[in-house]
Amino acid sequence: MLYQIYETQRSIMEPFADLAEVASRMFNNPMLPLAQLPGAQRISAGYDLMHRLGKDYEKPVFGIHTVDVNGVDIAIHERIEMDLPFCELRRFKRFSDDTDTLAQLKGQPVVLIVAPLSGHYATLLRDTVRTMLKDHKVYITDWKNARLVPLADGEFHLDDYVNYIQTFIRHLQKGYGNCHVMSVCQPTVPVLAAVSLMASRGETTPLSMTMMGGPIDARKSPTAVNNLATQRSHEWFENNVIYRVPDNFPGAGRRVYPGFLQHTGFVAMNPDRHASSHYDYFKDLIKGDNSSAESHRKFYDEYNAVLDMDADYYLETIETVFQEFKLVHGTWDVKNEKGQLERVRPQDIQRTALLTVEGELDDISGSGQTAAAHDLCTGVAKTHKMHYEAQGAGHYGIFSGRRWRDMVHPVVKTFILAHQPEQAVKARPVAARQPAAPAPKAVARKPAAKTPAAPRKTASRKAATAKA
Repeated sequence: MLYQIYETQRSIMEPFADLAEVASRMFNNPMLPLAQLPGAQRISAGYDLMHRLGKDYEKPVFGIHTVDVNGVDIAIHERIEMDLPFCELRRFKRFSDDTDTLAQLKGQPVVLIVAPLSGHYATLLRDTVRTMLKDHKVYITDWKNARLVPLADGEFHLDDYVNYIQTFIRHLQKGYGNCHVMSVCQPTVPVLAAVSLMASRGETTPLSMTMMGGPIDARKSPTAVNNLATQRSHEWFENNVIYRVPDNFPGAGRRVYPGFLQHTGFVAMNPDRHASSHYDYFKDLIKGDNSSAESHRKFYDEYNAVLDMDADYYLETIETVFQEFKLVHGTWDVKNEKGQLERVRPQDIQRTALLTVEGELDDISGSGQTAAAHDLCTGVAKTHKMHYEAQGAGHYGIFSGRRWRDMVHPVVKTFILAHQPEQAVKARPVAARQPAAPAPKAVARKPAAKTPAAPRKTASRKAATAKA
C-alpha cells in the first residue's frame, strides 16, 4: 500500500513541479517583465528549488562521448553487449583515427566493472568508467530497475547475481582470452563468490580482482548500515520494507525493496548536510553562480535517481552478508544455473591476483571490511596481493572525484598492468557483436527465508578503430 501511496503523491506533485520550473524561468528571463520586478532573482531561485525537490528523477545516462588519451581525443561508442532480464552488460568501445594511439589501445587490459545493485544506477560510476577508459577496455554491469522487469521473467536471487557475473566473465574470456574484474561496494561479496566457484570447478579465473569499499566481513568496524541489519530481524525487513510494484509499471505485482525507501535512508544518514547543500544551491542561484549551481544539479540528478531491487535478492543479501556472515564463516552455498548447490571456497582461488581498496573515512564499509578478503583468499600468493587505503577519502571518494583520479586510480592501473601477461595483451579482440546469451534462469526453489536491507590532435590517415 505504501508504494501506491507514494506513486499517488508523486503523480499529484508532478504538475506542480513542472509549473514551478516554468515560473522560475519566467522570473529569470530578462526578456520578460516579471524578471524586472524587485526580488525576481530570489523568487526564481525559490521556484527552481521547489521544482528540483518535487520532480521525478529518471535513470541518468553515462554521457561519455570522448576521453583524452595523451592529447588525442578518443571517441566513445556505448552499446549493450549482452541483455539479460535483470542486467545489461554495457560496453564502451573506443575509436581513434590516430594509428599510434590505435596501436596503444589494442594492447590494453580488458576490465569488467561490476557496479553495485544497492539503490543507485550504474551511472554512479561514471567517473570510474571515464578514468578507466584512458588505459583499459571497459565493460560494466548495468543493473535494471526491478519495477520494469515483468513477472514473466522470473525472480532474481543473490545466487542469480553470482551466476550473472560468471556469465559476463566467461563472455569476455571467450573473446579476449581473459579479463580483470573490478567491483565497487556491494558486489565485492558476490564477485568473490563467483570467482571462487569458478576456481573450485577448475575454470579459468580472471587475471585480477580489484575490490573497493565492500562488506567482505561486515563484522569489522561496523557502520550505521551494518548496525541496522543486525538490530532488525528477518521478519522486520520483510514486513516493513518489501512492497509490490503498482499496476502502472511493467513489473506490476513484483515484490521489491522500493528505491524511494533506499533514498530516504540515504538522506536520513546525513540530513543536515543535504539541507545545507540545498540552501547553498538557493544562494548560488541568487548570486548568479551558475558553475556551483550546475555542480549541485549534476550531483543530485545522480543521487536522487534510484531503482527498485527484487525482494528475494535484497533479503538474501541482508541475511548472507550482514547477519549470518556466510562468506567469512565458510557456510555459503550458491545454486548454479543447473540448480545444484556449490560451496563458496575463496581458498580455492590461486591464479587471480587480489587488490583491496578502502577509504580512510568510509562510513558505509568500515575499516578492514574489504581487506578481510586477503584472509579468505589463502591460495593466492602474497606476492600477488595488495591492500591500499586512500587517506582522506570517504566511501564515494575511492571511486569518484579527485581522490579517485589522483590517488586510487594510479594504484589500480599499476596493479592491473602488473598482472597483464604478454599473451593476454596479444589476445584476439571480441568478434562482431554476438546475440545475447540466454540469461541464467532463476532456479526454482522454496520460498526464500525471511531476511533484511587538452589540445586535440588530428590525423589525416585513414580512419581506424579500436575496441575497448
